Amino acid sequence: MKKKTSAWLLLLAVAIMAAGCETSAQNGSKKTDGQAAQHEQQGSTSAQANGSGVAVHTPEQQTASDGSNTTSPSTTSGTGGQASTDGHVAKVRMDNITALRLIDGQSGWIGGNGWIARTDAGPSGSVGSAWKVQYQGQGTVQQIFALNGQQAWAAMADSGSLLATRDGGKRWEAVGTVPKEGTAGFLHFVSSNEGFSGNQYTKDGGQSWSALPVPDHMVGQPYFHDRQNGWAVTQATDRSFQIVHTVNGGQKWTAVMTRTTEEPLNGAVIRSVERSNAWIELIGGTGMNQTSYSLWHTADSGQSWRAVLANATAGGGPAPGISQQDNHSKNEGVAPGMLYAVNSNTALMGGYCAPCDKPNTIGWTNDGGKTWNNGKQSFDGYGSQQIGMANAKEGWAIFSDSEQAPVMYTTSDGGEHWTQSHVFDKPAASGH
Repeated sequence: MKKKTSAWLLLLAVAIMAAGCETSAQNGSKKTDGQAAQHEQQGSTSAQANGSGVAVHTPEQQTASDGSNTTSPSTTSGTGGQASTDGHVAKVRMDNITALRLIDGQSGWIGGNGWIARTDAGPSGSVGSAWKVQYQGQGTVQQIFALNGQQAWAAMADSGSLLATRDGGKRWEAVGTVPKEGTAGFLHFVSSNEGFSGNQYTKDGGQSWSALPVPDHMVGQPYFHDRQNGWAVTQATDRSFQIVHTVNGGQKWTAVMTRTTEEPLNGAVIRSVERSNAWIELIGGTGMNQTSYSLWHTADSGQSWRAVLANATAGGGPAPGISQQDNHSKNEGVAPGMLYAVNSNTALMGGYCAPCDKPNTIGWTNDGGKTWNNGKQSFDGYGSQQIGMANAKEGWAIFSDSEQAPVMYTTSDGGEHWTQSHVFDKPAASGH
């Protein structure tokens, strides 16, 4: 009897132990699922859109200030061939920054070949010290525009495919395609629904686009500040050009400045930050790695103009629309860099010097172009140049290179001083 009782007690103990193990395993599984759900709700699990516009999850990649990065694994697979979400191949090489847009002085987005990443102020307070990859897909990001910290759009080069987010980048979706006529235009939105790219206009957040009328003999792309007010540069003959303005959506264009030039224009860049305000860069000739250009500004809808910069070069000839006898400010470098207009008083412009050891410089004006300040610093990078400002004081600059890692700098005094804040990945071609 004692043996039978002992046997029953042994079986009962084994059953209790087995039940306890199973309960423990179930509790552990629930805890893991709960952590994952909380992780996703906090936005650390990002999403990207496949070819049909359906959002799919991608791995999260954190990049530190020294350029090292780690990728959180994911088992979710994308569809439609838009992106790979295999944790083993999802690591993004941030070796060429092709687009930059700030949200404020602490936060912003950048893009490159098949990816978009965001940074926000970290615990250390160092701006841009860590980046989170939010989107991975096909194509190169050409432009990013942020309406605020939640709503942003990204245009892809060549295809014109347009991505959008309404939740700060947790989910990026393919919402439409910017027509080819607007591919090279400056993408910007004035509300959640209304946006512009060149002469293309959308009123449904980028899902569909319609063309606005433009003048004949146009150089470069027009710029519509809003649905009614726009600017363009025209050139009917090789020896003269006009800046034209519309106040009725392109139905009528009026010449507001006419100038003679020794050589035909090779391009125009227009930025308008207020209805009556415009900054217009005119690009002249090129030779011996030098390009001539001029920068103009109006604050009264074109009634009066100020020649802000006159960069004549030996290889490119005189600055467009400006006599060589006229005395105007000159930007550093022998070719134009990126133009960024902040408001009616403040604009920054990069300079580029291919033969120089440090080819990049940045200049600025804070008084509507009356005076021009050339920065004392110069920067490495023989690739793309990206400049963005949150306001007249806070800004970022990123310089890329085919052999060296892109480097990000920040300013808190309007460009007078720039501080290195982040080093990205070296290009694969560099052998590192």
